[in-house]
Amino acid sequence: MMKFWRKLIILFILELAAAHYFEPFNVTYDHRSLLIAGHRRILISAGIHYPRSTPEMWPHVIAKAKEGGAQVIETYTFWNAHEPLKGQYNFQGRYDLVKFVKLVGSSGLFLFLRIGPYVCAEWNFGGFPVWLRDIPGIEFRTDNAPFKEEMQQYVTKIVNLMLEEKLFSWQGGPIILLQIENEYGDFEESYGKKGKNYIQWAAKMAVELGAGVPWVMCKQTDAPEFIIDTCNGYYCDGFKPNSKKKPIFWTENWDGWYTTWGGRLPHRPVEDLAFAVARFFQRGGSLQNYYMYFGGTNFGRTSGGPFYITSYDYDAPIDEYGLLSQPKWGHLKDLHLAIRLCEAALVAVDSPQYVMLGPQQEAHVYQQRGIGGNYSRCSAFLANINEHNVASVKFRGHVYSLPPWSVSILPDCKNVAYNTAKVGAQTSIKEIQSNLHHPSSASQHVLLFRNGPSLISKSWMRLDESVGVWINGSFAVHGILEHLNVTRDSSDYLWHFTRYTIYISADDISFWKRSGVSPALTIDSMRDVVHIFVNGQLAGSGVGRWVQVFQPVQLLEGYNDVVLLSLTVGLQNYGAFLEKDGGGFRGQIKLTGLSNGDMNLSGSSWIYQVGLKGEIQEIYTLEGTKKASWLDLTVDAVEHPLSWYKTYFDAPDGMEPVALDLRSMGKGQAWVNGHHIGRYWTLSAPEDGCQSTCDYRGKYDSDKCTTNCGKPTQVRYHVPRSWLKESNNLLVIFEEIGGNPFEISIKSHTTHIICAEVSESHYPPLSKWLTSDSIDGNIFINDTTPEMHLHCEPGYAISTAFASYGIPHGRCQRYSIGSCHSSNSFNVVSELCEGKQECTIGVSNAVFGGDPCRGSVKTLAVEAKCLSSKDSEPSFVDVL
Repeated sequence: MMKFWRKLIILFILELAAAHYFEPFNVTYDHRSLLIAGHRRILISAGIHYPRSTPEMWPHVIAKAKEGGAQVIETYTFWNAHEPLKGQYNFQGRYDLVKFVKLVGSSGLFLFLRIGPYVCAEWNFGGFPVWLRDIPGIEFRTDNAPFKEEMQQYVTKIVNLMLEEKLFSWQGGPIILLQIENEYGDFEESYGKKGKNYIQWAAKMAVELGAGVPWVMCKQTDAPEFIIDTCNGYYCDGFKPNSKKKPIFWTENWDGWYTTWGGRLPHRPVEDLAFAVARFFQRGGSLQNYYMYFGGTNFGRTSGGPFYITSYDYDAPIDEYGLLSQPKWGHLKDLHLAIRLCEAALVAVDSPQYVMLGPQQEAHVYQQRGIGGNYSRCSAFLANINEHNVASVKFRGHVYSLPPWSVSILPDCKNVAYNTAKVGAQTSIKEIQSNLHHPSSASQHVLLFRNGPSLISKSWMRLDESVGVWINGSFAVHGILEHLNVTRDSSDYLWHFTRYTIYISADDISFWKRSGVSPALTIDSMRDVVHIFVNGQLAGSGVGRWVQVFQPVQLLEGYNDVVLLSLTVGLQNYGAFLEKDGGGFRGQIKLTGLSNGDMNLSGSSWIYQVGLKGEIQEIYTLEGTKKASWLDLTVDAVEHPLSWYKTYFDAPDGMEPVALDLRSMGKGQAWVNGHHIGRYWTLSAPEDGCQSTCDYRGKYDSDKCTTNCGKPTQVRYHVPRSWLKESNNLLVIFEEIGGNPFEISIKSHTTHIICAEVSESHYPPLSKWLTSDSIDGNIFINDTTPEMHLHCEPGYAISTAFASYGIPHGRCQRYSIGSCHSSNSFNVVSELCEGKQECTIGVSNAVFGGDPCRGSVKTLAVEAKCLSSKDSEPSFVDVL
């Protein structure tokens, strides 16, 4: 309870602080960078989408982004969330945009607001409200009057809201940059001249709203002169805007990738990510935004696609639950510090001096003439773009060894402060509390499972969903209707019911035996999912994006009922002509394999019903569930399709992030205390295509470094702590194809083990670089001793498990002492770190009381546990 009130007080203080952020300042730009209050700035931006977490999580995530070196927070706005019905706006809860912007400002950070209103973002329908499709004559994202009218109303609404709340920089707020449209250049040719007219209109419309800060368009080479065109991609170091008067911005640095149901999990190595960022600033870039810095969760039905999973972790520096992903977060933090050390030199000159150091090695030098014509403020980047070999290069009389595919940053043009390929940040191993599953195989991410029961409940109730038509809202028409035209995306689900008469003769039976052909229901083309019921029984399912379905069926003499339950699994979020996209069935639906020919059901009379009966009755809410006729669930009644399940459970102790483990289920949706945590599906990734090791060297793509082959793409589903009570939490599951709720478990997530390795030859700590007080602003190194930094999440303290200064063997969780080892290692590390949330250890002979082996380069390797007062030893290890 004390923690609850403490959190409430902190939120209240943040609200009060949000009244004043900065002294009002203007934002303009020149060819080199943004000018903030008249000064050029080099900016690191962190992508955080406010609806993909809860307001209670926002301060924590924003603070971690700031600690990681971000000066800017970037977010889209989400039209379909803010205007779910035409003219009816929603800015509450997770969609409280004003509150989010104020929290960013109260944290001392700037905000980059990408209004769109098309956002892509793997978000349902790319952010467009589905009601937009129903406006007569509308065509999205082109020179179309109905669309432009609606788009202008929404963009104006957002800008005016920010103006009213005084959130632009010149009003003392944090917003320094805006975006109109999004990646339109990828599809502009599809719209011809109307597309070019539209982009000119959109730019002019946006600027005339009077926001008073610069506007950008990403991936828009024909952006007007008064709009900054920007780059999106894995690498943007070669990007040039369409005018020499514009700075070089990177609006989306894809530091990971999204995931589809049944897909592998993509990971982008931090060495390559850091290389891309360093190269961008090396070659003249001035603003870089991580997409995503925190990805979060696609709660409810917000995930786009089709077929994008509920998790939007994105392999980001802050994971889906708000925990640091190490070493990605730490290595990038060091990079950001190194770039900040160079900022004065980077903005002092219009363009760098280029120096060729070798066939695939080069330097870019930023140096300004000071008073009397002498050079001052010198920073340099040395790059080796060879993918395989270390390069030894000579620069300004000094020799530097450059690892392959790396950049070394020299803030003073002499000493290396950082190399993108040399990771000194700690690695974190995340713990999941459970004892349900046992060890399987080794992988990079090791998850420890602890003592204690993990099953969420031993007592469940069930309720069968009605198959077919069940309320007066149903209607009948001849023919097959397009799915989205009927549902208006009010539900994933649409029922189609028809009845036909068939006479099975001896000729039919003889034909089936003779030909080996059996009756089948054939659908020419469908998306995303269909469940086929014949005479009340589930006959089979189809999955795909406009694929054919051929499903053998058992027919009866006389009447036969066919029920098709079509589903969307996230609406299309990318591509041209989105208003023409949809779901359900195309072409003909036929009964095939009959002796007298196919029977076409397409023109039959079909009865339609939108949604599930349980959805309409809201049996997943605290009030609605009391009105349903639930029955006790027995073990022999599980694995039943189209079933609702409910139970009550207690929240795990502590404040760690929580997830449901739904690997025992099939496909469906889940709610906790009425909050829709999202779709779930236990589709498994292909058995092949994953890499046992990931080589960061060379250009990255989303298939380069993948994991999770042969396993379900997602089994854990985030339940925000703010959605939970201490006890008696309602969990409701709708299961489509059959699963066992008795095996559902709830698990707390935290960082449990941290490891780090730092050599005595590592670069001096970035904290020891100081700026002189002289007028030239030069920098110097105060202390060249390398350091190791260790830290646990708030509320946890370090407990040393292994330490060796010398030449230790092995890797994290498998360290061992080598022939060279300082006997003081464990005591020194324990004295500096034990019981602390974070600590710093110097890596030198002096710190450890002498040289354990002269003539050899020594390394400090440490493994520690992050323990709270309630921690106990794990009973066994499960490997994810």
